[in-house]
Amino acid sequence: MGHGMKAAMALAAALCGTPAFAGWEPSKPVEIVVAAGAGGASDQMARMMQAAIQKNNLMKPPMVVSLKGGASGAEALMYMKSSEGDPNKVLIAYSLIYMLPLSAKIPFNWRELTPVSVVALDQFVLWDNSAGPKTVKDFVAAAKAAGSPFKMGGTGSKREDHVLTVFLEQKTGAKFSYLPYKSGGEAATQLVGNHTEANVNNPSENLEVWRAGQVRPLCVFDKERISYTGKVTDTQSWADIPTCKEEGVDVQYLMLRAMFLPGKVTAEQQAFYVDLFHKVTQTAEYRDYMEKQALKPIFLTGKDMVQFLEEDDALNKSLMTEAGFVAK
Repeated sequence: MGHGMKAAMALAAALCGTPAFAGWEPSKPVEIVVAAGAGGASDQMARMMQAAIQKNNLMKPPMVVSLKGGASGAEALMYMKSSEGDPNKVLIAYSLIYMLPLSAKIPFNWRELTPVSVVALDQFVLWDNSAGPKTVKDFVAAAKAAGSPFKMGGTGSKREDHVLTVFLEQKTGAKFSYLPYKSGGEAATQLVGNHTEANVNNPSENLEVWRAGQVRPLCVFDKERISYTGKVTDTQSWADIPTCKEEGVDVQYLMLRAMFLPGKVTAEQQAFYVDLFHKVTQTAEYRDYMEKQALKPIFLTGKDMVQFLEEDDALNKSLMTEAGFVAK
C-alpha cells in the first residue's frame, strides 16, 4: 500500500473515529451535587438527569444525587471548591452561585469552577392559595389591607425568592414577611396549609399542588408568557398565566440552571461532560421534563456560556445591591 493511501486512510480514521473526549471517561460513580434540599426544583432536575443518563446508557458508571443544601447552599459550593481536580463531581448550579457569596461573604467565586453547560432557564410565578385572591390586583389590594404583612414563603434568605419579594414590595407598596424554608416543596406545602399567603416558587415546585387545585398562579415574572400550551389542569395551561407586567407589576427574573465541574480538571474531562449533557438535552426524558416543569430550553457551552455567566452575574449583583442584600 502506498504512502499516500496510508495517509488518506489514517486521516479518514481520525475524522470518523471517536471524539476527542473519548480518551477519558469516568471509571467510578459520578456525584451530581445539589445545593438545595429534597423536593425542590434542583433536586427534581438532578434526578431527571440521573434517570435520562441511566435509561439511555449515556455513561457507564452510575450517577448519584448528593443533596448538600446546608448553610443555604454554601455547603455545596464549598464542597465543589474543595474538590479541585476531581472529575467525578458535577454541580447543578443556579443563581445561588452569584447571590450567596454576595449576601454571606463566603469565599467562593463561580470562576473557580469549570463551566460545562447552561441547560435551562427557570421562570418564577407568583402563587397564592386557591381560596385566596384570584388576580394580582386583588392580591395586592388584600396585602395592603391586611393588618400584618402577608407571609411570603421561599427557599432561602437573600436569594432569588427573597429578591423577588423585595421588588414586589417596591412595585406595589404592599408589605410582605419573607419566610425561608428548606426547599420549594416545603414552601408549597406551607402555602397549601394556609401557613403563608403566597410564594414565588418555580413552576416545577408548585406543579402538583396546582394540578390538585390547591394553589393558583397569579402571574409569571418574565417579559413573555411561558410557552407551553398543553393543559396542566382541567382548564389552564402554563401559557394561560399572564406575565406580572401584563398585570401591572413590572418585575422580571430568570434563574440559571447550569452544570459545573470542580476547578483544575482536564480539557478532556470537561469535554466528556459537555458531550454528556448535550446528549441529555436530546433525550425524551429531558424534553418531557422541560415541558412538564415549564422550563425554558437553552444549551450554552464554551465562550458563549462564560459570556452569559458574566452578564448574568452582573445583573444579579445589581439586583442584590438594589435590594440591600450585599453584605458590608
